[in-house]
Amino acid sequence: MLPPVLIISISIVAIEVVVGVTGNGFITAVNIINWIKSKKISSADVILIFLSTSRFILQVTILMHIHSLYFADVFKLASVYKALGAVWMFVNHASLWFSTWLYVLYCVKIINVTQWLLLQIKLRIAGMVPWLLLGSLLISSVTSLPLLWITPSTYLCSSTGNCRENSTATVWDSSHLYLLLLYLVGCFFPLVLSVVTSALLITSLWKHTKKMKCYVATFRDPLIDVHLIAIKSIISFLILYLSSFVAQILLILSTSQSKDAVKVAVSLVIAGAYPSIHSIILIIVNSKLKLAFKMLCQHLKCHLENTMVCLVL
Repeated sequence: MLPPVLIISISIVAIEVVVGVTGNGFITAVNIINWIKSKKISSADVILIFLSTSRFILQVTILMHIHSLYFADVFKLASVYKALGAVWMFVNHASLWFSTWLYVLYCVKIINVTQWLLLQIKLRIAGMVPWLLLGSLLISSVTSLPLLWITPSTYLCSSTGNCRENSTATVWDSSHLYLLLLYLVGCFFPLVLSVVTSALLITSLWKHTKKMKCYVATFRDPLIDVHLIAIKSIISFLILYLSSFVAQILLILSTSQSKDAVKVAVSLVIAGAYPSIHSIILIIVNSKLKLAFKMLCQHLKCHLENTMVCLVL
């Protein structure tokens, strides 16, 4: 029998996954449909497709992680358990890289640059996006594949590959340290890039606002609104991811479901919230996705009204 706190957390995570899968599926579908219709696609839309797809897989691994801890015995096989951990690490790091490149692209397009290096990046960023995405996949592979050679010490594995829970496993043993190290290494550089990007946007907004005050005090510059939207989006992303970052570290260090029930429950909810809420934010701040969502809601509303009329008649 699962503790009540875990039952509640699993229910919340299930709702988060449904919201996230729907949101990320919507983002992918809208961009692919527009790509097919127009026969062309922007760099930002390519990144959004990669990001939403990786988030979709990430949330599936969250569900599988819950099963591996509490339900399905098949996940107690050492090979399957390690493969699940490698997939989770890969999509987690890949989605973080994709989010970072998305905000770097926004930053480069918005800010006014005078330095030669930044100007070259601004002119070449569209052609660089495919290589940046490919590099992100390769880096994520490097920081995730080693998990296939790390024995999960949370379980005592026999020679047949079957594992049972090791209730005496300590938090700071070798496998947890390796897992934590790989996780931190994979997250460090994209997080630094995200912080630098947000700093550049804030600095650019401050300079632009100061410049506009010299010309007119009553006119509302549209570029200021663009800056504010981008800054709000990236700061919300950083808050969500850092919360998820801490929660996932706590999950890595969890060794016993009875001992760490509350910690695991809270960590699962926080970790599951990041990809779900951020997908909603991406829809809100993207005018094309926002318009498509409004049209979908109107279509569903009309369909529902027609259905109700038919039922009444």
